[in-house]
Order: sequence, then C-alpha cells, then structure tokens
Amino acid sequence: MKTLASAAAAAALIATHAAPAAAQDDGAFVTFQVLKPEIAFEMATAAMEACRAEGYQVGVTVVDRFGIPQVFLRDRFAGLHVYETSRRKAWSAVSFRSSTTDLDRATSPGEISQGIRHLSEALPLGGGLMVETGAGDMVGGIGVSGAPSPEADDVCAQAGIDAVADQIAF
Repeated sequence: MKTLASAAAAAALIATHAAPAAAQDDGAFVTFQVLKPEIAFEMATAAMEACRAEGYQVGVTVVDRFGIPQVFLRDRFAGLHVYETSRRKAWSAVSFRSSTTDLDRATSPGEISQGIRHLSEALPLGGGLMVETGAGDMVGGIGVSGAPSPEADDVCAQAGIDAVADQIAF
C-alpha cells in the first residue's frame, strides 16, 4: 500500500511541476522573464552570507529558467565540490520545477521516478530551489552546497530568494 501511495505522490509531483506552461496565444513566439544579473548576484550573495552567519562555508549558483548559470559564488573555505553540486542542484530545480528536497523524496529507491537519479545532471539532494515571481512564474533556480546538511542548504537558498522577493514579486 505504501508503494502505491508513494507512486501516486511521485506522479502528482511530476505532473504538477513538470507540466509545460499553458500557451498564451497562437503566435510564433513566446515571451518570458529572466533575472537581471544584478538580482541573481544579490540573491547568491544573500544565500552565501546566510550560511556564513551560521558558520558554513558554501558555494551558491543561480541559474536562469533554462538552467544556464548566471552567478556562482564560493566562500573562501568552501569545499572543492561546491561548484558542481550547487550548479546541479539549481539545474535540477528548474528542470523538474521542484525543490531538490521534494525531488529527493520522489526519486528515492523504490519510487516510480527513481530513474531520474541516473540522469547525468540531476541531483536530487536538498539545497536547490526554484525562483518564482509573485505570480508563480519560474524565472530561475538557486543551488547551495557546503552546509552540513541538505536542510541547511535549503535554508540558505531560501534566504537568498527572500532577499530579492520584493524585487521579483510582480
């Protein structure tokens, strides 16, 4: 029974977060919002400073809505792995339109979506969040790596988003 409930939860997560946005018109072009580099930098800096205030040395990557890095910051004593892991967390958040903590649960061994873990870029490990406008439009992702737990990475990533929330709340 647990497996059936887990499969249903995973399917619901993927269906609600991976569904493409509804077409706005029948034109040949689409429009979308992206973060200005200055806002991405401010977000990354705030996330890094939130972790630093807790005594953590981290790396922070902010990606655009297509998963392309806009900013990477690494604190002076952060580990060597933080570039790759923070980038892959941010990429995973935008690719699957989900926090990487939720993605971790949905792709755990035995879950219907466990195969996602075999993708080369996907990193279902807490610390990656989507960045959305106040209207719920995804404009990017943020990934944090280097805190002592994925939950602590999540807290720092959220602090980065919170620092710019008033600027992207349109």
